[in-house]
Amino acid sequence: MSKLISGKLVDEKSRCIHWHGDLDIIALKFKCCPNTYYSCYTCHQELCNHKVEKYNRLDNKVNLIICGNCRKEFTFQEYVTSDYKCLNCKQKFNPGCKLHYDMYFK
Repeated sequence: MSKLISGKLVDEKSRCIHWHGDLDIIALKFKCCPNTYYSCYTCHQELCNHKVEKYNRLDNKVNLIICGNCRKEFTFQEYVTSDYKCLNCKQKFNPGCKLHYDMYFK
């Protein structure tokens, strides 16, 4: 599985021009681009010329989120039960990302 993180990145931890706070260190995968994680929905829209296809958030067999700090991959369920931190390196994630789940997952 690829661990490529794409987007209009501003650093090596997956922060982009749209989301670049200290806690903005996750990237997400879309069903339409199964080998690439994107730093955010807007980066995907600006870099791709196709309609977004979303993964089902209940699918626990596919890693959908990656930590930009250590590159640990997570299923959606692992991510939402992680207390907004990486289960591997313990870096904190932005808890506000939960407000945007519907942009990424169905």
